[in-house]
Amino acid sequence: MSDAATPAEDEQPQAGGLAALVAARLCHDLISPLGAIGNGVELMQLTAAPGTEPPPELTLIGESVSAARARISCFRIAFGPASGEQRLSKSELESLLRDMAAGGRLRIDLDSQGDQTRAEVKLLLLALNCLETALPWGGRVLVCRAVPGWRLVAEATRTKPDPALWAWIGGEPCLRRQNTTPAEVHFPVFAAEAAAQGRQPRWEVDETGAEIAF
Repeated sequence: MSDAATPAEDEQPQAGGLAALVAARLCHDLISPLGAIGNGVELMQLTAAPGTEPPPELTLIGESVSAARARISCFRIAFGPASGEQRLSKSELESLLRDMAAGGRLRIDLDSQGDQTRAEVKLLLLALNCLETALPWGGRVLVCRAVPGWRLVAEATRTKPDPALWAWIGGEPCLRRQNTTPAEVHFPVFAAEAAAQGRQPRWEVDETGAEIAF
């Protein structure tokens, strides 16, 4: 094959960009069948005999489908591509944070006004994933918009600190855990996205709370 048929190196998608596109594609393709399942469950509930409660199994399926759809909607922004031109309204952000907390153990409160860029929301959701890892037994997170960035403050009865994992967000590269698992991938993804946006995040984790600022 001639060189003319090969795209120039600077036209090739970067690995990080390809991963984001794959994540967006997977989330997009999973949302539709989950929506169909949810609609089917609702129809089955509506056709129940008058005066009777739907079977608990059906209620459980409906709740699980709703939680899965909410989670995938968050993942689509957190791990998908984010253009600096795209913006989300406050109501859209509040809806995403409700989705983030749906079926989980975190309570998330938002203190922010106005629209936000999709790139900022992407970092915000990745940061919340990191806090969720630090608070596996649940807790409360206050998300504050403060010039010139964001501050996420989490409180809990106990946390699960992991300095080698948090070193991805800020710390010596030699301290970072390189063999991160799929359940921890949001840490290096957050670090890469923060660097791409020219941000220097800060973090702190103690026995009863955690904080991320960027």
